[in-house]
Amino acid sequence: MRSHLLNDTTAESYRRSVTEGVERVARKLAATRGPFTGVTPAELAPAVDAVDLDRPLGDASAALDELEDVYLRDAVYFHHPRYLAHLNCPVVIPAVLGEAVLSAVNSSLDTWDQSAGGTLIERKLIDWTTGRIGLGPLADGVFTSGGTQSNLQALLLAREETGATDLSKLRIFSSECSHFSVQKSAQLLGLGRDAVVSVPVDRNKRMQSVVLAAELEACRAEGLIPMAIVATAGTTDFGSIDPLPEIANLAAEYGAWMHVDAAYGCGLLASRTRRHLLDGIERADSVTVDYHKSFFQPVSSSAVLVRDGATLRHATYHADYLNPRRTLAEQIPNQVDKSLQTTRRFDALKLWMTLRVMGADGIGELFDEVCGLAREGFELLAADPRYDVVVEPQLSTLVYRYIPEAVTSPTEIDRANLHARKALFASGEAVVAGTKVDGRQYLKFTLLNPETTAADIAAVLDLIAGHAEQYLGENLVHA
Repeated sequence: MRSHLLNDTTAESYRRSVTEGVERVARKLAATRGPFTGVTPAELAPAVDAVDLDRPLGDASAALDELEDVYLRDAVYFHHPRYLAHLNCPVVIPAVLGEAVLSAVNSSLDTWDQSAGGTLIERKLIDWTTGRIGLGPLADGVFTSGGTQSNLQALLLAREETGATDLSKLRIFSSECSHFSVQKSAQLLGLGRDAVVSVPVDRNKRMQSVVLAAELEACRAEGLIPMAIVATAGTTDFGSIDPLPEIANLAAEYGAWMHVDAAYGCGLLASRTRRHLLDGIERADSVTVDYHKSFFQPVSSSAVLVRDGATLRHATYHADYLNPRRTLAEQIPNQVDKSLQTTRRFDALKLWMTLRVMGADGIGELFDEVCGLAREGFELLAADPRYDVVVEPQLSTLVYRYIPEAVTSPTEIDRANLHARKALFASGEAVVAGTKVDGRQYLKFTLLNPETTAADIAAVLDLIAGHAEQYLGENLVHA
């Protein structure tokens, strides 16, 4: 079995196996004609269940043959221009190259003696990102598994910075369109769900700063502590960006930690034409970025950044076998001192390779393209009498609803939209997302693929209308 270990004696076997895997994936990508096959769980489960994990195949080629049947054939392919659903981006080749390198070397980014240069590369990228944000000379941060972990760590720091002993008095303010991880973090941090104050949004789905001010004043009047304000720079449903300068002013006035969840909107940091949409982010105490959303990186690649690196001490614990206190005096750079995780992949390498090959402008141009495409999509929807579109896009998300000409029942319209989404997914021709707006069922395009065109959007809208009309027609016949 030692022949399967990756080392100096098996380097040639490694090269052959990985090359064969890459060639198969490349052939699959080249031959993919739709984002999905439409397979159902009931159809695919038997193939997976039939695999006897206690009887190895003993051969990488045979394992790849099997993988075709249980995964590759029916995977959802984000690179396809008609994958329009969630915040999943096609990935750039330099980042995939970085993924191959980091997986093989397998550095663990918790301590210097497990990563060496990897530690310095991650720190360099953190400095680069905080510089793009404008957080100042004391800024720091660490890579995370994703936006949920980044938001959790930011709110942990905010909680600890209050110095409060009675956690029941702490309050977090976020818009009604903020990510669910805000509520989840409050629960995990022992604050309870009631600790999160949901602030209404305006017609553009941005937090209403006037209402936020009133809520903060009420909080103070009740003897409660405004622990944090979470501003969202790119909401999951609408791509809306909260009024960051106004929120920063209120955070300063009420002594609240300002966290900006820019998991989606962080791509603007690389944009030469839309960076101004993030004006005010430089005043944040902490920021979440997801490079695996708008920097076109493979999952996972995220980070939490802070204005004052000293606040990261709230995540620091010392273990004699790993990062003893003496390493601080010796100035040994251990990233575990900043992280909620211990063992941690070298995900920073993917972004490093991307910047070294493409440059930040290259990333920004790709993100600008999808934001421009969203504008084209909005104009198509606004001009199409079959659809109601909710809000003009700030980033690359469109939320809309099919409105049949002859049906007036909101419940039936809900069902028609839900059916259209499911039928489209089952057909494999395209994948779109869904959400609710004011209790009604809507559909959603999340545009993150520069290869998608306005013609693709128009074609998918026709497909959706066709599925919805078929559903309504069949229901009319049955009635």
